[in-house]
Amino acid sequence: MASPETGVLAARARALAVLRIRSTALAVALLPAAVAVVLLAGRATGHLGAGTGWDLARWITGGLAVVSLLLAALVAVVVARARPALSPSVPISEKSAPDLYRLVRDLADRLEVPAPSAIALTPDCDSWLEDRTHRAHGPPRRSGGPAGGERRAPEAPVLVIGSPFLWWMRVAELRALLAPVVAGTGPSSHPDIAAARRFIRGLDAAVAVAARARRPVRDLPLRFVGRVARLLLRAGREHATIMERAVATAASERAQTVDYGLRIVAQEQVGLAYAGWDRLLTRVALPAWRMGRWPSRLDAGVVSALTELSRRDRLADGFASRLGERPACDLLEEPGAIDRAASLLAARLFHGGPAEPGPDWSPVGWNQYPEEVVDRKWRLEAARLHRVLDNLPATALPAPPPAPAAPAQEPASAAPPLSYARTAARTPGDRPAERPPADEPSPGPSAAEPSLSLPADEPSLGPPAADRRDEPQPAPAPGPTLARVIDRLAQGESAGDLVAARLGAEVEREEREEAARQAARGTSQQDAALGVAWGDGMAEGGLPLFPLQPPRTGRELLADHVTAMVCCAAVDTAGAAPGLDWLDGPALLVDGARRADLGRPVLSLVDDGDAEPLRGWLTTIGVRPEKPVRLV
Repeated sequence: MASPETGVLAARARALAVLRIRSTALAVALLPAAVAVVLLAGRATGHLGAGTGWDLARWITGGLAVVSLLLAALVAVVVARARPALSPSVPISEKSAPDLYRLVRDLADRLEVPAPSAIALTPDCDSWLEDRTHRAHGPPRRSGGPAGGERRAPEAPVLVIGSPFLWWMRVAELRALLAPVVAGTGPSSHPDIAAARRFIRGLDAAVAVAARARRPVRDLPLRFVGRVARLLLRAGREHATIMERAVATAASERAQTVDYGLRIVAQEQVGLAYAGWDRLLTRVALPAWRMGRWPSRLDAGVVSALTELSRRDRLADGFASRLGERPACDLLEEPGAIDRAASLLAARLFHGGPAEPGPDWSPVGWNQYPEEVVDRKWRLEAARLHRVLDNLPATALPAPPPAPAAPAQEPASAAPPLSYARTAARTPGDRPAERPPADEPSPGPSAAEPSLSLPADEPSLGPPAADRRDEPQPAPAPGPTLARVIDRLAQGESAGDLVAARLGAEVEREEREEAARQAARGTSQQDAALGVAWGDGMAEGGLPLFPLQPPRTGRELLADHVTAMVCCAAVDTAGAAPGLDWLDGPALLVDGARRADLGRPVLSLVDDGDAEPLRGWLTTIGVRPEKPVRLV
C-alpha cells in the first residue's frame, strides 16, 4: 500500500509540469524582447556591426518585441482579472453550525491536515474542496492585519457538502464520508499544487470570458486571449488530470485510518441518497417549479422519499435501527432556515427560477402540496387541453361516421359528437361570438346551425332542423367534460396526432414566454446584489445550469394532459382527492389509497384511439365523464 506522501510527490511532479508550461509560454512571449536587447547591446558595445542590415534587424525585432509584450500583457491581465467559477452553494457560518465545524476540525486533527477555512452546502449529492482564494471572491478577513499591497496569506479551501447528506445520513456516517474529502486539504496546501491549480482555473475563466465576446471587431483581443488560453489548457490537460488523481489517491490513503469500516456503509448511503434526490427533484419538485411554486423543505422531503424507496425495495430491515441514531442535520442550529435556502438554490439551478421569492415565486410546504400544486396542476393542464380543442379549426377535424337519426325522446344521444368536435366548451355565462346577445332576437335553430361549418357532403346528425323546432332542445354542456376529450381522441390515431401537435405548440409558446420573463428578472446583477458570485466560469444567461428533463414529445404531453383531465373528473364526480407520492409525484387518491393503474388506459386512448379500457376504469372508480369539471 502506497503512503500518502507518495501520492503528494506524484501530484507535485505533475504540478511542476503544469508550471513549466506557464514558464514556457512566458519565455516565448519574452523571446523577441530578448533578441532585441541582444542586438541593441551589441550595437552599443561595438560587437555587432552598424550596417543597414543590422539596423533593419534591430527595428524588426524591436517591433516584434513591443507587439509580443503587449499581447503577453493582455493575456496576463485577462487571466488575472477573470473570476474563476464558483460552485453555487449556501454558505454556513460557524455561528449557525458550531457542532458541524467542531466535527470537521476534529476530523482534520485526526488526519493531521489543515482544517477547511469554511463550510458551504450545495443541493447535490456530492462533496468536495473548493479554492476560493481569488481576489474577486473577497480577501480573507484578518484582524489587525495591515492593508495595502501586502501579499495575501495562504488560506485553506472551502468544504462544500451536499445538503441531502446532512438530512439523510447519521453523524457517524457523515464523518466517515467526509474523511477523504477533508484529507485533501493536505496536498491542496502545497505551494506548487496550489499554484498549478490557480493557473488552470485562471485559464478556464479566461476562456469563459472570451466565449462571451459577441462583437467581431471590438472583442477581437478577447478572442485572441481565448485562443491562447485554450492552447495552454490543451498543453496542460493531461498533467492537471494526473495531478488531481494523485491528490485524490493521497487523500484516500490518509483517510484509511479514520472510520474505514463505516466508510463502506456511508458509500452505500450515497447511492441511495442520489436515487431518492433525483426522483424527488424530477417527479415532485419540478411540477411545482413549473407553476411558480418552490418546495421549501426539499432536504426534509428526501428523507421521506428515501424511506419510501427503502420500503418498496425491501431494504428496510435495518432501517428502523439506523433512524434511531442522531441525524447529521442536528449539527445545524437552524436546519429549517438552511433547508429553505438550499431549496431555493436548487430551484434556481435546476429550473432557472428567480434568485429570491416573490409574488410569482412563492414557497409551498409539503402539507399544502396536494391542494396547491397537484390539484392546480391537473386543472391547469385540463384547461390547456380544452383550450386546444376549442381552437382546432373545423376543417382540420375528421368528420365523424354517419349516425342514425336519434329518436325524439333521446335527443342528446346524437348531439355530443357534433358538439364535442365542432363547438367550443362553454359555461352557462358564456356565449359563442357568432351568436347574438340575449336581448336581440335569435335567428332560430335553422339559422344558427350553419355556423357550425358542416361540410356540404357530411350527412346531418338527427332529424332536420324544421322538424326539431317544436321539440325540446337538449341543453348544451354547461362546461368542459371528460366525455368531450374521450370522444375526440377515440376518432382514431390521426385525431390524437393533431391534438398532440397543437398541444406541443401551445406548451412551447408558454415556455418561451416564461423563459423571457426569467431572462428579464434573473440577471447576474441581481445575483451579485444577493451575494451570489459564481464567477466568470458560469455562462451568462445559462440558467438552469442542470435541466432535469429533456423536452417532452407531443404524445407524452397529450398523455399527461388526458391524465390530468381524468383526475379532475375523478375529484369532482367520484370523491377522489389529490395526493403526493414521494417517488412518483402527483397521485390520485381513491378512498385514501393511491390508484397507480391509470397510465395504461390513458396510453391506450392516446396511442391507439381505443377508449374502452379508460371507460372501464372510469366505471370501476365511479367517475361520470359527462359531468363538467372545474378548471382554473
